[in-house]
Amino acid sequence: MNTVLPLLEAPPRTLQLSDSAREGLARTPFGLYVHVPFCATRCGYCDFNTYTADELGPGASRAEYAGTAIAELRQAAQTLGSDLPTVSTVFVGGGTPTLLAADDLAAVLAEVRRLFPVASDVEVTTEANPETVTPESLARLRAAGFTRISLGMQSAAEHVLAVLDRRHTPGRAVEAAHEARAAGFEHVNLDLIYGTPGETDADWAASLDAVLAAPVDHVSAYALIVEEGTRLARRIDRGELPVPDDDVLADRYEQADATLRAAGFDWYEVSNWARGEAARCRHNELYWANANWWGVGPGAHSHVGGLRWWNVKHPAAYAGRLLRGESPVQDTELLDDDDRALETVMLGLRLREGLPLTALSEAGRTRAADAVGRGLLEPGAHAAGRAVLTDRGRLLADALVRDLTD
Repeated sequence: MNTVLPLLEAPPRTLQLSDSAREGLARTPFGLYVHVPFCATRCGYCDFNTYTADELGPGASRAEYAGTAIAELRQAAQTLGSDLPTVSTVFVGGGTPTLLAADDLAAVLAEVRRLFPVASDVEVTTEANPETVTPESLARLRAAGFTRISLGMQSAAEHVLAVLDRRHTPGRAVEAAHEARAAGFEHVNLDLIYGTPGETDADWAASLDAVLAAPVDHVSAYALIVEEGTRLARRIDRGELPVPDDDVLADRYEQADATLRAAGFDWYEVSNWARGEAARCRHNELYWANANWWGVGPGAHSHVGGLRWWNVKHPAAYAGRLLRGESPVQDTELLDDDDRALETVMLGLRLREGLPLTALSEAGRTRAADAVGRGLLEPGAHAAGRAVLTDRGRLLADALVRDLTD
């Protein structure tokens, strides 16, 4: 790894946290997210803040990125002050984090441990594309302290992967899951996407069967969303591919839920299933609980005590600010009570445990009672003072959130 950027004692531009924003740090779970913005190629459906080598331009380098991220980690520790929160989760996402050398990712994690108090049972996750890991790199990551890996499988059908512009071959994700287990990873997740144009019922069934043949204890399954500005959206606009059908998406979801439940997985968030509570992704649970986290990297978002901020998006601009000793923060937003109440409902309703009815406005509680009658919320939970989605309610979760918060 290249030499890290120096820590300046007094950066000319810094993020200021109020006393009220700091108050809950000791009592609220705290996580670190590290965004790695690099991809070998751009998948046709993706609108994340990621860049291929051709798109980066001068001033941004994969080889130097770990040092740049470490510079922001140092700023984070300096900004949070002497009473640092204990890090309960670390999540390295992207992009494709495993395009960086395993030693670079290990160096970032080592700096987290040097700068922050870290929980003894800390969950440390990296995302990975199956073609970017080897038994050797996985063993190095595990030795460095990574405990969990999330592999992007998407589908077991070659023609579906082609529509999504995924580079790995069918079967590679399952092989990588086996390699991760052999390396000693405690938790292994596979990500799936359903509803891709051209995907058949048999394709989706085969993808689910492939997942269940892998040594995984967590599965994420997401409906394909056609984002404006992506290659997939342009192909659909030109009529080359059909628009994903909502009824098909619902059928795929029900099929996934039934198959995974029969194999011992339980849903704990609308798009996530785990083999028991220990297998849940604690970092994502931290987001859904609206807890505190610091996001490192270009375009990364952070939240501490109701203050939200986000970094400049381009890796060159991000690296340049840190090189000058400046904060990479582009803008901030202070959430008021109404904003935080809205987010509590938006996030909490998607969870298996739901949320207390007291989190809803008076109008929202009236609509929740109506939703029970429509079979979208569980009547028993409602009688006990909670809003909990039924199986049918999960299919309409987004619409129900809008209804309860309007």
